[in-house]
Amino acid sequence: MSAGTLAGVTRGWSLRRVVPRAEPWCAPDSRRILQLSLAAVWLFDGVLQLQPYMFTQAFGTGMIAPMAHGNPAVVADAITWSARVTAGHSMLAGTAFASIQLLIAVGIAWRPTVRAALTVSVVWSLGVWWIGEGAGDLFAGTASPLTGAPGAALLYALLAVLLWPSRSDDETAGGGFVADRPFGALPARLIWLVLWGGLGALSLSSGNRQPEAVRDAINTMATGQPHWLSSLDQAVAREVAGRGLEASVVVAVIFGLVALGIFAPPRMVRGVLILAAAVATAIWVVGEGFGGVFAGPATDPNSGPLLILLAAAFWPLRLSRPAAGPPAPATPGVSSAIIAAGARPELPTEMPTPGLTAGQR
Repeated sequence: MSAGTLAGVTRGWSLRRVVPRAEPWCAPDSRRILQLSLAAVWLFDGVLQLQPYMFTQAFGTGMIAPMAHGNPAVVADAITWSARVTAGHSMLAGTAFASIQLLIAVGIAWRPTVRAALTVSVVWSLGVWWIGEGAGDLFAGTASPLTGAPGAALLYALLAVLLWPSRSDDETAGGGFVADRPFGALPARLIWLVLWGGLGALSLSSGNRQPEAVRDAINTMATGQPHWLSSLDQAVAREVAGRGLEASVVVAVIFGLVALGIFAPPRMVRGVLILAAAVATAIWVVGEGFGGVFAGPATDPNSGPLLILLAAAFWPLRLSRPAAGPPAPATPGVSSAIIAAGARPELPTEMPTPGLTAGQR
């Protein structure tokens, strides 16, 4: 092969044809940022599941089995069976649980698999909520929003639905917030109303209205925590000692304001969502003790961070104004002053015929 022929072949098979051109990077929109945040929480859960304790029989007998206490048979039987299987195959179960959660995290973070990963996360979360969390203790009569009710796993499933990828490129379509895209603005607000209204109702349940109920719940979470956190918990517990009813009423009123405030104008909604995030943070620190991650083996950070993510999903977005179109081209032969004045130029009503004189016309 001659040098000229080889050069021609080389030019024909340039690197541009062999290596595909990379698409330009685009900054993630609000929905994508929240999806990545949810993926980060799932990643954290997967890392927690890799703790040595999760690969022992104690994970089944000491963490899953006690969730059956106080629950009806339809819930308790499933928990007992799962605890027995997990304890009998602790290495296999621990590996499977960690792998599923890590794969969900990676799947949400990678755009081509985000829908599949969110679907798996809904199924997995509902299973964990029913078995691993005992349906959030809602049927046992001991559920308290201060300690994580209605269950963190249920909030994972809810977030997966509300953060479902949109087919539209306009993230501000609909009601102007991220969570409105799957069903619309009104259904999304109703979901918020039911969630926070339900938390308020749980606060007023008979078990939470007892004089020492709130104090005991906080003291329980203080066990095994670092000194700085246990001291904070104990100080709050002393303040609410004997005031379970008053504390429950105050908490229920705050939850009610957050629930109803989602229907306020956007400027007021922002304040309501800030209040919701502040309440979720307070619950996460005092009532949930950061999910118990500092006190020993824990499977997730509990409901606090998920409630904050939900508040961010309802944050009103600034609606983008349509871009102004290009200016209309100037009409040839017409004075710009006439156009500016709004006058319509006079056009001849009869066009002369080419090649004829005035007399012939």
